[in-house]
Amino acid sequence: MLKFLSYLFKSSHRSTEVEDNTMKKHLIVGLGNIGSDYENTRHNIGFRVLDHLAKKEGLNFVTQKLGDVTVYKFKGRQFILLKPNTYMNLSGKAIVYWMTKENISLENVLVITDDLNLPFGTIRLKTKGSAGGHNGLKDTQDKLQTTNYNRFRFGISDVFSEGRQVDYVLGEWTPEEEAKLVERLDKAVELIKSFGMAGITITMNTFNGQ
Repeated sequence: MLKFLSYLFKSSHRSTEVEDNTMKKHLIVGLGNIGSDYENTRHNIGFRVLDHLAKKEGLNFVTQKLGDVTVYKFKGRQFILLKPNTYMNLSGKAIVYWMTKENISLENVLVITDDLNLPFGTIRLKTKGSAGGHNGLKDTQDKLQTTNYNRFRFGISDVFSEGRQVDYVLGEWTPEEEAKLVERLDKAVELIKSFGMAGITITMNTFNGQ
């Protein structure tokens, strides 16, 4: 009887450890397009945010299946940083693969993307919503089969003339924007850490509109 109770305790303890480890693991996905032609474009702000975090923490991305990946460990939390190499329109494929591979729940996934409807540098964190015409988000919701997932929208503004939207989105940041980006990228890194440590609700209340 004592052996059986001991077995139950150990099994329960192992189950709790697995659950705790799962809750401590997060997938942070920066959307963008691969290749030097897209490296410094507004559409690649998802990549830019993760590159900024990696540089600050001395991390190196390694090309693996469906993306470039690195792991950031912070105060007991593990952040798997993913830059899909599927091109923007197939981002969801990489997200689902890494969620499955690392056993990460949907609530612990954060997708970083550009947003034309927000002023430059504005941060908006949401737990659900439409793709808003964004091809990367369209494929993400298609592959996840839900619109209820965490997304971090980074404002790139909409100061382009009629018919020039694609050129603007795939265009590079102006010198004025570049000068302001570092502070905005630092803020984005703070948001990611908060997401992992404090959760989505507190992070939304803290950072939205900044």
